[in-house]
Amino acid sequence: MQKKIAVLAGDGIGPEVTKQALKVLRAIERAFDHEFTYEEGLVGAAAIDETGNPFPKETEKLCLKADAILFGAIGHPKYDNDPNAKVRPEQGLLAMRKKLGLYSNVRPIKSYPAISEISPLKANIIEGVDFVVFRELTSGIYFGEPRGRNESGDVAFDTCIYSKEEIRRISKLAFEAAMKRKKKVTLVDKANVLATSRLWRETVREYSQDFPEVKLDYMYIDNAAMKLIQNPSVFDVVLTENMFGDILTDAASVITGSLGMLPSASMGEKVALFEPIHGSYPEVAGQLRANPIGAILSAAMMLNYAFDMVEESNAIKAAVQQVLDDGEVTEDINHDNPLSTKEVGDKIATLVYASNSVNA
Repeated sequence: MQKKIAVLAGDGIGPEVTKQALKVLRAIERAFDHEFTYEEGLVGAAAIDETGNPFPKETEKLCLKADAILFGAIGHPKYDNDPNAKVRPEQGLLAMRKKLGLYSNVRPIKSYPAISEISPLKANIIEGVDFVVFRELTSGIYFGEPRGRNESGDVAFDTCIYSKEEIRRISKLAFEAAMKRKKKVTLVDKANVLATSRLWRETVREYSQDFPEVKLDYMYIDNAAMKLIQNPSVFDVVLTENMFGDILTDAASVITGSLGMLPSASMGEKVALFEPIHGSYPEVAGQLRANPIGAILSAAMMLNYAFDMVEESNAIKAAVQQVLDDGEVTEDINHDNPLSTKEVGDKIATLVYASNSVNA
């Protein structure tokens, strides 16, 4: 099968972890007789430095022509530490989501017994945790207008706006995912306070009637935050709005024990983007110390969600599980005898090919 992949490595550790994901994808090509083509584009600080725009028009065109997008990370200290910077790398991320119509962020949260000791939560609490969060990505308070300050500058305001259509389209993805899992959706909102949350609850309740096999329950955001710490295994499919999803998924990411472990997908009607959840981590950029597994598992998500290559996706997950079991991982997981970013990528790519190729 032939597929075209847009590669946006971005800033900081983005290029080095993306390189390992591409290495694993090439192992998939050889083992399963596929043909992927890769075309690189600028985004973030790297794009600002070269074009003045964190999401250039050329990159947008490249993404729209691709079958899927593999994304690294965005951000650089020279912009983060400058409060007067008018153009910032993160603006490229928001622009990319809006222009490409990436309205749903899908983030799986999974615990791994082999590395449970590095989680800040007790092993008995995280045992068996395996849920996925569907976060609306292009509306809500992050995009609402009007926003700003009054004339004297001592009062600031943001506006949160949602439409039924925006809620329905992400609900569709969440309920379809639930049908393939445990047939349970938890809507996280603040319907006792917010008008937008009441619209969410009303719309999702109506939509759920099309999925009578799926159990729908509701949870306020504050209760959900507590449950993430007390008993995260109660969740299976979580559906929520933009800001709540942003906060919840970042909090949930510590369950695994390392930000470097977790992948995500941003889905739209035209194209889908896949990226590790970690940031650009500029402190170690170029040192080959970063964990590439989140980027590699993002490639696995791409194979599954964008290309319907379930067996190939599972082959990558199995190889990741193997290196975790063997302790052949980077310093965030194995402090005593860590491997480099490149060495972990090499081992996973080798396992993928050796375990799945008839010619291996």
